Amino acid sequence: MKKEQRMATDILEHVGGKDNIQRVAHCMTRLRLSLKDDSKVNMTDLKRVEGVMGVVEDETLQVVIGPGTVNKVAAEMSQLTGFGIGEDATPDDLTFEEKAAIDKQKLKAKNRTPFKNFLRKLGNIFIPLIPGLVASGILNGAANFAVNAGVDREQTWMQILLLLGSVVFASLGILVGWNTAKEFGGTPVLGAIAGMFLFSPLLADITIYGEALTPGRGGLFGVIFAAWLMTFVEKNVRKVMWDAVDIIFTPLITLLVVGFASLYAVMPVAGILSDGITMGLTALIDTGGAIAGAVLAGFFLPLVMVGLHHGLTPIHLELINVYNETALLTILAMGGAGQVGAAIAIFVKTKNTRLRNIIKGSAPVGFLGIGEPLMYGVTLPLGRPFLTACLGASVGGAFQAVMSTASSGIGVSGLSLIPLITNGQYISYFLGLVISYAFGFLFTYAFGFKESMADGI
Repeated sequence: MKKEQRMATDILEHVGGKDNIQRVAHCMTRLRLSLKDDSKVNMTDLKRVEGVMGVVEDETLQVVIGPGTVNKVAAEMSQLTGFGIGEDATPDDLTFEEKAAIDKQKLKAKNRTPFKNFLRKLGNIFIPLIPGLVASGILNGAANFAVNAGVDREQTWMQILLLLGSVVFASLGILVGWNTAKEFGGTPVLGAIAGMFLFSPLLADITIYGEALTPGRGGLFGVIFAAWLMTFVEKNVRKVMWDAVDIIFTPLITLLVVGFASLYAVMPVAGILSDGITMGLTALIDTGGAIAGAVLAGFFLPLVMVGLHHGLTPIHLELINVYNETALLTILAMGGAGQVGAAIAIFVKTKNTRLRNIIKGSAPVGFLGIGEPLMYGVTLPLGRPFLTACLGASVGGAFQAVMSTASSGIGVSGLSLIPLITNGQYISYFLGLVISYAFGFLFTYAFGFKESMADGI
C-alpha cells in the first residue's frame, strides 16, 4: 500500500469512517473534512497517524499534512468515500441523527464572532485562487528579474512568460466575484459579472457625481461587496418571481439593480475603504518603522494558527493594485522564517527520533515559505518554541520594515519570494530571512526548548 493510501485509510478510520464524512476538500497543506458527527473523532489516534503534522478543529476538521502530499491523500480519501473533492453528501444520504449533528455544527458556526466569520469567508473566497496566484506570481517575478538583468523583453519567449505571469492578476476581479457569489450561495456567473463591470475600461466614459469613474476603484473590496449584493438581491427576487420566468427575469433584475447600486454606492464606499486600509498600513509601516515591523511579524504566526491569515489576502492584493507592491507581505513572511530557525535549534538539541524526522521532512518546505507543517508538527505542540519563533520573526520583521522591502506578488514567502521583491532589494530581503532564521534559532536554543518537552511528541 502506498504511503498516501495508508494515510487516507488511517485518517478515515480515526474520524469515524466513511459514513461520517460529509465533504472532502483541501488547501495547500491541510485536508479539510466536514463531518456528520464530530464526537466520533478519535483525536489522539488521529494526531499519531504517520505523516499527520497536526489537527485543527474548526468549522471543518483540518488535518495538516503538508504541500504535495495533501493533494494525493485527498484524492485517496475521495476514492475511499466516493465523494468528489469539494462535493457534499446529499440530504437523502443522511440519517435524522446525522442531520441533527450537522445542524448543531451550523449553529455553532453562526455563534462565532462576526469578525472571525468574516475572515473565514474571505479565506474561503481566496484559498481556491492561491495555486494560480503562486504560479503566476513566480513566473511574473522570474520574468521581471530576467528583464532587470538585461534580457530583451521583446523576445517572444519573454513576452509569453510575462503574459502567463500577469493574466491571472488582470482577471482577478472576475475570479473573486465568482468565488464570492459561490461562497454566499448565489449564482457564480453573476458574481463574476460584478468583477467584470467594476474593472471595465468603459467606466472611464461614465460620469457620476460630477466625476468620471475610475476602473477598479475600490479594488477587490468593491468586487466582494458587489458580488455579495448580487447574491442577496438574487435570492430575494427569486422568492417572489414566477417559476416560469425565473430564469429570465431573476438574473436580469439582479444585474440591473446591483449594477446601478454598485456604480452609485459600492464603488465610492469601497474606494474610501480601500484608501483607508492601504494608506493606513503604508503610513503605519513608514512611521512605525522597526517597532511596527516587529509587531506585525511577531503576531502573524498566531493568525496562521487559527487559519485567519487568508483574510489578509485582499489587503495584499489591494496594496499591489494601488502601489504595485505590498510591503506588508515581506514583513509577515518573517513569521515562517523565525519558525524555521526555531525548528533547526530543536533538531540540534533533541534526541527524539520522531521529532527529528518531522523536522527533516518539514524544514525544506519551511525554507520555501510553507510553515504550517513545522508549526503544527513541531513548534505549536511543544509550546514555548512557538513563542521563540515569533520573537525571531519580530527581529526579521523589524529589519524588513527599516529596509522598506516589498513584493510585487503574493502566494509565496520564504526563499520563494525572492524573485518577486521589488526595486532590486533581493539581498535586503534575503538578509531579513537570515536574521529571522538566526534569532529564531538563538531564542529557541537558549531558552525555548528542553528535552522533556519532546516526551509527548
